[in-house]
Amino acid sequence: MAKKEEAPNMVERFAEFKELKNIDKTTMISVLEESFRNVLAKMFGTDENLDVIMNPDKGDVQIFQNLQVVPDGEVEDPYRQISLTDARADNDPEVEIGEEHTKEIIFAKFGRRAILNLRQTLQSKILDLQKDALYNKFKDLEGELVSGEVYQTWSKETLLMDVEKNELHLPKNESIPGDFFRKGETVRAVISKVDNTNNNPRIYVSRTNEAFLRRLFELEVPEIHDGLINIRAVARIPGERAKIAVESYDDRIDPVGACVGVKGSRIHGIVRELRNENIDVINYTSNPSLLIQRALSPARVSSIRLDEEEKKAEVFLRPDEVSLAIGKGGLNIKLASMLTGYVIDVYRDTEESFEEDIYLDEFKDEIDSWVIDALKNMGCVTAKSVINTPREQLIEKADLEDSTVDQVLDILRAEFEE
Repeated sequence: MAKKEEAPNMVERFAEFKELKNIDKTTMISVLEESFRNVLAKMFGTDENLDVIMNPDKGDVQIFQNLQVVPDGEVEDPYRQISLTDARADNDPEVEIGEEHTKEIIFAKFGRRAILNLRQTLQSKILDLQKDALYNKFKDLEGELVSGEVYQTWSKETLLMDVEKNELHLPKNESIPGDFFRKGETVRAVISKVDNTNNNPRIYVSRTNEAFLRRLFELEVPEIHDGLINIRAVARIPGERAKIAVESYDDRIDPVGACVGVKGSRIHGIVRELRNENIDVINYTSNPSLLIQRALSPARVSSIRLDEEEKKAEVFLRPDEVSLAIGKGGLNIKLASMLTGYVIDVYRDTEESFEEDIYLDEFKDEIDSWVIDALKNMGCVTAKSVINTPREQLIEKADLEDSTVDQVLDILRAEFEE
């Protein structure tokens, strides 16, 4: 009677795995069939002559063993052969020697040990499936924003749990200086790395990765999310300061203004998330001289000498601008180098050279704005920096006509002659 109670409605019996592990029905049936085959192969030595038929609608399984019919007394392998008498007695009266006889196997008759082995095998396979699914899911999400609830904090890492109860590991060195988490608090980060050592997926998240800053801007600035504004470069010193270069694909959109928001409304939320990390947003340009000038803001650059092969830049500034370019603790110049990809060296122009120098913007009444912009783009920001640059270089690098350059030089020289 006990064995009859064990008679399997196997799909229902193991439905708990589907509910707990969120495995679809097709995969569940496939795993169940494979588990049966593994257990049967151990019992019979092989599963090659077995047919395992799953009936998901009925919720049961049928197992058939295909045996070769041999003369009575000549059965050598009872798992592959059957005697003629036994085959005819097993509801196959017309079978002959040499033919194949199909015999149904009632799995429950093998007892509780077989059922237990099946459960253990199935559980192991479903666990492996779950691990593979977890790894593949989060591997595809590397660099994406994720939220998790603080579950536990240790000296070297914080354990977060997402809404699906997946474990997210936030190492101490991937936390922003000043981060302090309370149990139950919701924390945002980006998925930085997914390991699968020994088929044991481990998901690491980061709040210092530059991708974290990118995703926060995408979240706060609809124009970035919609693709109207593109983040071209990011440089961060977590918890201290960051610079981000943006450009717009629509001339009607001011990318810097859109990122900052009215009275800083958009950027304030990001700054708070980053523990008051100061963020400079600048307009991106493909012109390296101009990009370096913008990256060194708020300092006003006088002139720049570029070595594009070595990716080095010599930047000349008024003495009172040098400290602004370098920044507190050297942060400004370090971030500018990170953002532009150039090694930046700052030099003081002598006081004498600035005694009578004038910024080009002061000549807008005499020189067209587009000409001034062209000169500034090549690194000439002051009148003397233009005068001291060879005429041929002004024509070539600023892409100006000979007559235009001569006219500009005449205007600037006349200013100093007076």
